[in-house]
Amino acid sequence: MASRVPPATSRRSFARFLAAGAGLTVLAACTPEAPAAVAPSSSSPVPAATISPSATPTAVESTTAAVAPPAQAPAPPSAAAALPRQFSLTDPASPWVVVNKHRPLAPADFAPADLVKPKVQLAVSGEAALLNSTTAAAAEEMFAAAARDGVAMTLASGYRSHGTQVVTYNGYVAARGQADADTASARPGYSEHQTGWAFDIADGGGVCGFQPCFADQPAAVWAKANGHRFGFVVRYPWMFHPITGYYYEPWHLRYIGVEAATDMVGRGISTVEEYFGVAAAPGYA
Repeated sequence: MASRVPPATSRRSFARFLAAGAGLTVLAACTPEAPAAVAPSSSSPVPAATISPSATPTAVESTTAAVAPPAQAPAPPSAAAALPRQFSLTDPASPWVVVNKHRPLAPADFAPADLVKPKVQLAVSGEAALLNSTTAAAAEEMFAAAARDGVAMTLASGYRSHGTQVVTYNGYVAARGQADADTASARPGYSEHQTGWAFDIADGGGVCGFQPCFADQPAAVWAKANGHRFGFVVRYPWMFHPITGYYYEPWHLRYIGVEAATDMVGRGISTVEEYFGVAAAPGYA
């Protein structure tokens, strides 16, 4: 919501601050590739051989202590309880499943039974181009509406299987040790991408892909303002990493249904954790 997101100049300043922190530990929710032996800083280009179109640059972990999360009134135990329809918060096949560092998928190797390739512009192929059928249908409607408004949007990273996440996470552990890996890659069974309910978007021209400056690109601005009309919310909003466990990712959208997404935005609640009344998850339990 507008009141929770700082002006573009603040985001650019934050991005410059991140770039100055070369060599510090990094954090990302969406990182789909195992790193090279030495992980690049957010200010360094990544060699083409070490990153896929869906890989995500990351934010500097040390900023957690430097900037406090925005003050806000606490959400009720479950704001979603007021909705007429209720869904499970633990079933990975449910649009309301909450997956974070305290809430792994059960079973850990869950795979959606209805994965499909949405009819949208794709920047990836293979499993990364797939979503569950409900999310895919909603994404098709959203992408089409954005196009009618003159906004180009592409699917940059969709489904990621448990097996893919095992390879990704183990690559980080081998290169950097488990403690550092846990700040840069979701453990297998803890990735929202595995549910089929989440995906990353990119600008049609690839501008600022997976970088803080993407927040100012038309695709991100449009999705933040209109995504709820199609059931989507920005899953990892600005400066709420002490609750979500991940830094701002304006590209990462999560389907929770039109009723819930619209209600969440209307109530001014910024995170899924707060809306569904579950505990914050800044780190693994």
